[in-house]
Amino acid sequence: MKKLLSMMGLGAAAMMPSLAMAAAPVVADKADNAFMMICTALVLFMTVPGVALFYGGLLRSKNVLSMLTQVMVTFALVCVLWMLYGYSLAFSEGNAFFGGFQTALLKGITVDSLSGTFAQFIHVAFQCSFACITVALIVGGFAERVRFSAVLIFTVIWLTFSYLPIAHMVWGGGFLAADGALDFAGGTVVHINAAIAGLVGAYLLGKRAGFGKEAFKPHNLPMVFTGASILYVGWFGFNAGSASAANGIAALAFVNTVMATAGAILSWILVEWMVRGKPSLLGACSGCIAGLVAITPAAGYVGVGGALIIGLVGGVAGLWGVVMLKRWLHADDTCDVFGVHGVCGITGCILTGVFTSSSLGGVGYAEGVTMGHQVWVQLFSVGLTLVWSGVVAFIGYKIADMVVGLRVPEDQEREGLDVNSHGENAYNQ
Repeated sequence: MKKLLSMMGLGAAAMMPSLAMAAAPVVADKADNAFMMICTALVLFMTVPGVALFYGGLLRSKNVLSMLTQVMVTFALVCVLWMLYGYSLAFSEGNAFFGGFQTALLKGITVDSLSGTFAQFIHVAFQCSFACITVALIVGGFAERVRFSAVLIFTVIWLTFSYLPIAHMVWGGGFLAADGALDFAGGTVVHINAAIAGLVGAYLLGKRAGFGKEAFKPHNLPMVFTGASILYVGWFGFNAGSASAANGIAALAFVNTVMATAGAILSWILVEWMVRGKPSLLGACSGCIAGLVAITPAAGYVGVGGALIIGLVGGVAGLWGVVMLKRWLHADDTCDVFGVHGVCGITGCILTGVFTSSSLGGVGYAEGVTMGHQVWVQLFSVGLTLVWSGVVAFIGYKIADMVVGLRVPEDQEREGLDVNSHGENAYNQ
């Protein structure tokens, strides 16, 4: 009898953990939940108003409202497409290139659904903010001469067939993830992806009327500074938030973003000072963006020393991109999308393969991976992104051109897109 009771007691004790587990359902970690909501808001703030003000200030005064409108409306369009099918194709299970439609219209996602340790709805919004800013970056490449309707048609095509598959390949468990590519917060998915699309657009639309004959200067440098400052602050949500938790990796990404950006501002300014004789505010703002872009793929993988080197190199690379490379390419890339986001994104992706090494202060490679192999994987991911996005962008522009036409008439371009495309003026005449 005693033996039976003893066995019953042991059995009851064995059942207690399972009963406790059943009584305590898995819930979101409140700290991670709050952290990710803040990061999401910061990234959304980067697009509207960050990118809008930065790009708007770089244009001539007669086109500033067209830029603000393009950023605001593409932002809204991407949000809707993301809910309809974008999130599902990027992050649901599928093949090596596309996810499936399991969560189209956010089907099956409830207030209790989790993505790691935080609510899945926050993951939906966080990743949506990345898609929004990527499309917003593209419009800087062909600003001041594009039809507004063409921008919207292009956005639908490019988001569907370039952004979503590349996001799935890198972050959704697809082809590049399986290959071991490292992209912490969007070097390939965001910056290179957008930069080549903007460059293709610049080529297909052609140069602005008067380009090379007239002085095309930024009409409002304080606006550029304001936009750059918003992007700098918002980028902490961009990079730290990509850790997907309020943990040590998020802290590493945060401090790396500080150091790399500071290094890039200084290197850009010093080289500009030596070459042109004067340090400029535009150079400081451009160096800021260059450093932010360069550290993005590496933020949670490299040590602080590596981040500083990446920033210093990124600042010089960005200056070279907007001065020398732009001249060699013969492209009218209005806001230097490829010169900064493309060149610095490529630089950061490659250097991620170097400075992730534990011997250089990084978190270390996957088991059995050498520096040479990782750099090769990084180069392959860069090349694939350039080709994939470039081809999709070309097709997207051609379709938009056939449907509505890409470029406004020259007389409207010379008068300005603000009044001709939107019926408004930014400033009292």
